[in-house]
Amino acid sequence: MLAIPMMLEQVMESIFAVVDIYFVSKISVNAIATVGLTETFMFIVYSLAIGLSAGTTALVARRVGEKDRIGASNVAVQSIILSSFIALIVGFIGFVYAEDILRLMGGDESLISEGVGYTRILLGFNIVIFLIYLLNAIFRGAGDAVIAMYSLIFANSINIILDPILIFGLGPFPELGIKGAAIATCIGRGSGVVMQLYILLRGSSIIKIFWNKVKIDIRVIFELIKLSIGGIGQFIIATFSWIFLVKIIAQFGNTAVAGYTVAFRVIVFTILPSWGLANAVATLVGQNLGAKQPERAEESAWTAAYFNTIFLFTVSILFWIFAPRIISFFTSEPEVISEGVKALRIITLGYIVFSYGMVLGQAFNGAGDTFTPTLTNFIAFWMIEIPLAYALSIYFGFGSIGVYASIAISEAFLALLLIYLFKKGRWKLKKI
Repeated sequence: MLAIPMMLEQVMESIFAVVDIYFVSKISVNAIATVGLTETFMFIVYSLAIGLSAGTTALVARRVGEKDRIGASNVAVQSIILSSFIALIVGFIGFVYAEDILRLMGGDESLISEGVGYTRILLGFNIVIFLIYLLNAIFRGAGDAVIAMYSLIFANSINIILDPILIFGLGPFPELGIKGAAIATCIGRGSGVVMQLYILLRGSSIIKIFWNKVKIDIRVIFELIKLSIGGIGQFIIATFSWIFLVKIIAQFGNTAVAGYTVAFRVIVFTILPSWGLANAVATLVGQNLGAKQPERAEESAWTAAYFNTIFLFTVSILFWIFAPRIISFFTSEPEVISEGVKALRIITLGYIVFSYGMVLGQAFNGAGDTFTPTLTNFIAFWMIEIPLAYALSIYFGFGSIGVYASIAISEAFLALLLIYLFKKGRWKLKKI
């Protein structure tokens, strides 16, 4: 019941990028490149937002499990204050230095001239990104995952309607080009935030915010920062490892990069149900630890991991059999199809073990132990995956196959390491 709306929530979040790139692609090549460069820089915003969300979910879930509604409401308020403060700083920098950011990312002067408005708006109003992530984290921690899903459905609906209207100037609206895409996205996300705040203020959720009692609680803010650093670290470690892998694959030509990119997008989309299960576990672990039921918290993690294994094992079989058809749906280039098939088949060989790793990593986060998955990610991705990818692909001459094998091996190692640490049970003693 928790996993299904969380899965759909992630689908809704991914639709923002798909809709924007679909309409922007009708404008110009520079417009498409602007979106790509801006999104690459936006990973800083996303990493901060996701990290804060992880800490918020853990604290809210723990307070709800303890039946401390006032404490959960206080955590929600402090997380909103903290994220708003960070977002305003990032927004000021992004709005003032938008041209320099595009130049830093490699954009030429014609691109900057055409696309700076998009970057300035998206970064300047990044607070809506922070808040929509954070408020949904509050609902998830409280067990109200359906509200989080509905808010993103509402936000996406607004964005889908406004994108063509503002970009192409339909009806009485002026043609704003790529700036219209940024405005539509900000209004869409902002509408979702308004809906979330309305629900929190009205009290139709498990958590209700009383603004007349709002005050800054330094102790809770520091606890949020401490927990969120680990969540931010996990995201940054994974992101940079992916960048290094792409750089290695790029040495084998554009065909290899294209094939890997297609396979990677397919993999990311198909594991959305697994992330729904993993996020549900974070809530269940946090609430059960708060309710002084650590054994039930552990049972929920193992149960979810078991079902996740069944799901991903089935997916891996389908990928192995139908990989050529799946990849050829996205491209007609024979060499790209061949490369994508190799990537899809080899990487998903590690799915059986990987299924446990993604669930248990979120179980640690839900317990408030964000340091353990950060450390294990660093070991698996930076100390094993990247060196192994270089060694297998270049030193031993396996080419791009060596990179794909390193991904499967490092993900399997990460899962086994998390299983070992989870069984030791120290996470049950985490006080937050």
